[in-house]
Amino acid sequence: MQEKIISAENVDFHYSNEFEENENAPVKQVLKGVSLDIKKGEFTAILGHNGSGKSTIAKHMNAILLPCGGKVYVDGIDTSDEERLFDIRQSVGMVFQNPDNQIVATIVEEDVAFALENLGVPPYEMRERVDDALKSVGMYEYREHSPHQLSGGQKQRIAIAGIIAMRPDCIVLDEPTAMLDPHGRRSVLKTIRKLNREFGITIVLITHYMDEAAQADRIVVMDNGEIVMDNVPKEVFSNVELMKKIGLDVPQVTELMYLLTQCGLLSDTHIIDEEECTEALIKILTA
Repeated sequence: MQEKIISAENVDFHYSNEFEENENAPVKQVLKGVSLDIKKGEFTAILGHNGSGKSTIAKHMNAILLPCGGKVYVDGIDTSDEERLFDIRQSVGMVFQNPDNQIVATIVEEDVAFALENLGVPPYEMRERVDDALKSVGMYEYREHSPHQLSGGQKQRIAIAGIIAMRPDCIVLDEPTAMLDPHGRRSVLKTIRKLNREFGITIVLITHYMDEAAQADRIVVMDNGEIVMDNVPKEVFSNVELMKKIGLDVPQVTELMYLLTQCGLLSDTHIIDEEECTEALIKILTA
């Protein structure tokens, strides 16, 4: 059995009403009794429309937010233990939607080294970590460039390198491709897959792109602060009607297969990649 790196137990969360015009307005529960385990080495995607709670649960995974009820544990450490905050954030790194919010230096390698300097990592080890991190995201040749002259996808890979240099066991990415063009999205997702498959880093990807989620080992679907589905991609996306009911799409391939089943031409809706789709279409056309 795989060991858990993150465990959320019956987590409730709401934001304070102190800045609302009407302080007596009912508090909106953002998370409602969410329980979720993330296993070491796993690539998990979390889906949900805006306001579903997916980004909020992500921010609980390295103690940016703390539960109003329930508990979150990282490597067995209670995230509410302020004295262990450093250990928690060493285990779980966070990458956000806008890379410009994480880039602080004027030279790429200095930016990747920034957190290490604050941690007091010795210079010889820092050099090794920075070089290894940049190579792992395919950005080593840009180490002496200015981050602000790079494309959005390249900036996001630099932000990811900064987290990798800290050598976390898990990286949580909160919609890291939302501001990127298709080329940038493919580049960042390729990097994420490489980190998971070649380096064994646990990945939690918050996304609203179905094709990205389809590449994960597991998909968690959230709606209205609760988990409504948790399964492998083929099983999640085969629930086309439920996905649409909660305001989410499915991969285009799955949509096509679903329409063919509605017409009685196909019986299998568990198809989420193009190769399987092509094989299914050939069978229909040659039958």
